[in-house]
Amino acid sequence: MKEQPKRSRPNENYLLINAFAPREDSPLVQLARRIAESGCNLVESRLATLGQEVSIQALCQGAWDAVAKLESAMARMERDGGVRLVYFRTSMREAQGNALPYVVEVTAADKPGVLYQLAEFFEHHGISIEAMTCSRYKAVQTGAEVFSAQFTVGIPVDTHIAALRDDFLEFCDGLNLDAILDPMKF
Repeated sequence: MKEQPKRSRPNENYLLINAFAPREDSPLVQLARRIAESGCNLVESRLATLGQEVSIQALCQGAWDAVAKLESAMARMERDGGVRLVYFRTSMREAQGNALPYVVEVTAADKPGVLYQLAEFFEHHGISIEAMTCSRYKAVQTGAEVFSAQFTVGIPVDTHIAALRDDFLEFCDGLNLDAILDPMKF
């Protein structure tokens, strides 16, 4: 008997949206309204103010026709609303049972290349970066420029955590970074 191809469920259509607008014209309400009016659901989203711009990332889910309706609404919103948009169809991420969630926090005197070196360390060790927030600020006491980063990473389950922690802290010491690597607490 020939096996039938797997059909996707009617609501398993996804649209990833990135919206950008000046801070005083935040696209949040406008975008949320378009998502609701199209009949889609919001799976997850993030909002950040970067410089003078508001940036929103949204993953929406719905039936094929609802996602098509949302795509049309995005085109109108970009044309009429002064919002810059990037959107495309995607799929839901497969669950990863082979990675342990850890939190990494790094603080250091700001200098070029710190983020690159951290990302390269994680990549070299097969560690996925799941979320990241970086900022730069002036230290209150000294006025020195400080780099600060927080990462949520996925460490492969077959990794020897103590050895990785030693490697990471040695790496950070060599760059004069203050860092922690701790399991994520839920």
